[in-house]
Parts: sequence; structure tokens; C-alpha cells
Amino acid sequence: MTGLDRFETAFPNAWSGARAGLLAHPASVNRALEHAIQVIRRSKKVRLAALFGPQHGIRGQTQDNMVEWEGFTDPDTDLPAYSLYGKVRTPEPEWLTPLDLLIVELQDVGSRYYTFVWTMALCMDACACAGKKLLILDRPNPIGGEAMEGYVLDPAFASFVGLHPLPIRHGMTMGEMAAYLRDHHYPELDLKVVKMRGWRRGDWFDTTGLPWVMPSPNMPTLDTAAVYPGMCLLEGTNLSEGRGTTRPFEIFGAPFVDSAALVKRLAQFRLPGVRFRPLSFQPTFQKWEGRLCHGAQIHVTDRRGFKPFKTGVAVLKAMLDLYPESFKWKRPPYEYEYRKMPIDILAGTSALRRGLEEGAPLDRMEREWNAALPSFRKLRKDALLY
Repeated sequence: MTGLDRFETAFPNAWSGARAGLLAHPASVNRALEHAIQVIRRSKKVRLAALFGPQHGIRGQTQDNMVEWEGFTDPDTDLPAYSLYGKVRTPEPEWLTPLDLLIVELQDVGSRYYTFVWTMALCMDACACAGKKLLILDRPNPIGGEAMEGYVLDPAFASFVGLHPLPIRHGMTMGEMAAYLRDHHYPELDLKVVKMRGWRRGDWFDTTGLPWVMPSPNMPTLDTAAVYPGMCLLEGTNLSEGRGTTRPFEIFGAPFVDSAALVKRLAQFRLPGVRFRPLSFQPTFQKWEGRLCHGAQIHVTDRRGFKPFKTGVAVLKAMLDLYPESFKWKRPPYEYEYRKMPIDILAGTSALRRGLEEGAPLDRMEREWNAALPSFRKLRKDALLY
């Protein structure tokens, strides 16, 4: 049972009667596929007074990446619906003034780049400054709460794909993330988390019995979430990460790629839990729109052994090895960062780009990003709820 499933029975009694705002998106549903707006509107615990939406909108109305949307009056509820991915990404003080409480009901995918974490963090900051309460309705980390991978973000590379130090695969739920961020960055925030019931750290989403609803338009399946912690790195390059296809982040390539040569090179890395199949595709939007691309599809064969971040780095290394003249790093701007390289803010460091450009061995780079994980594991320990 998610926090939303338990809303009526587990809502803090001391907060009953509060005027509440709700931060939600299309995957904010209970076990019966009822949206949080309907669940909370009919509840006698709070008076729902405003809606807020992250990237892609409350209704998932913006298909492509980095497309802003404007606020509106919700036709079903006649409530104001405020955009936190448009002119602003932090709630305006006047939006919070009529409220006592902000409820956050967002499905994350377990990767530091996924911007919903940082929309939540900015709401935490705004609520702390305005003296408003914040309630997290917790949901599963769909790729489990045990494994961690990737660089811990260097604060010098903070951006909207990473405001505070976290590894790229962080192994936390949104409720745990909120507790961690409160403890380390927003200590004045009045925060409560409605915990899930029945979720264990090793559980993947398809073991929960919960319905999968796309949290964003290019996150269609759990398979997408499984590869995303590594394959999102391709957003920092001129390679297609499969946007504009039916299998984003699982499919990748470019017009200059030889599929067979690429798959042969990737096999030489002996990556655990994954195989690559050569294919060609034609994106309908985004990079290489309408152009025939060649590349590969990722097939995860053992998700417990699979290392998504190492796999994504291996893809970049293979492309640099095979196509040094054609492969390019994307230039700014990217996710509201106008100076730093997109690959650097995605990685949370320039060490990844420099290592790849210098031809560093993949295993040596893995040892480097693994070095900071034990310290982070200790830091997050007190925030774990399960």
C-alpha cells in the first residue's frame, strides 16, 4: 500500500482540516487507479485548495524533454494549477500563502537526474521559508532500495538534475529522500511522511502488485526505469537516446554508427546482466528527427547483476572509441544550466568526461565513482524508513 492508499487512515491527526495544495502528476494514483486529486478531494482530512505540477505537467501534457508549460485553472475541480516547470521551478510565495500544507505525491524512478526529486526539494525549501507544512505520500523506488551506483554529485556541478550531493542511482524512496534532504539541507521544515506498507528494500515495482503508470511520457515501462540511470547520460551527447521511438533509453544510436561494430565493441566490456542487439530506427522527434539511425537495443538479462550506470558509460566509451570525429558532447543550455557542459551536470562532475576523453579504462572509472558510495550510504542511513 502506497502513502496515497493509506491517506485516510495514516494522515496526521494534528494536521486535520488544513488547507492543502497537491503536487502530483499522471502516476499519482492509488491501487484502484484513482488519481490523488480525486482521493484527496473526497477526504475529510484536508480541504484541497490548489494543484501543482512538475516537469511534463499534472496531466503529462508535454511529451518532449525540457518543454515548459503554463499554469491554468483545472476544469474538473476549478482549482488553480500552478506550473513548477515553466517561468519558475519554485512555488511563488503568493501561491503558498492561502495554504497550510503542501502534499507531495510523485512517482520517482530511482535516478538522481529525474527532476521530480528536485521539484520536491525546491518545494521543501519554499515551505520551510514560508512556514508551511509538507507531507510526502511515499511510493516505491521502482528499481529497488539497495543498489547504488555512479558519482556522488560535486556541489560545484549543482543544477536542476542534481541540486544536492547524491549518487546517480540513489536507492531511496521519495519519502526517504525528503527525510535525507530535510536533515541535511532544510532542518526548519515541518515534514511528515505517510509510509508505505509492505514494501521491502529489495522490491522492484513489478513485485508490488501496484499498477505501473507512466510518471513521464518517455518512461513507459519498468524496463525503461531499469536502464535510465545510465542511458540518460546520452542526453549530454549528439547520440539519440531513443526519444521519438517506442522504447526510449533502451534504444540508442545515430546516423554515423555501424550497428554490428558497436555491438561487437560493447561485448568486449563483458558487462554483467545485459546484452545488446543491433538495430536501426528513425526518431519521430528530438535528436536526428526523421533520420535513419543505427545503433543497438539494450536487453537486461539479470537486473540484479545489471549495472545501469556502468553500462551507460560503456556506451559512451564505445562511441568515442569507434567514432571520435563524429561523436560530440552536447553544448549548453541544458535543464536551465547555461555554462556547464550537459554531460558534466548529468554526471555531477567533470571527471567522467575527462576520463572518457583521456581513454581511461572503464573498470578504473568505476572504482573512482564507487569510492564515495560507502560514505553516502552512512549519510543516508538515518533517513531510511524501510
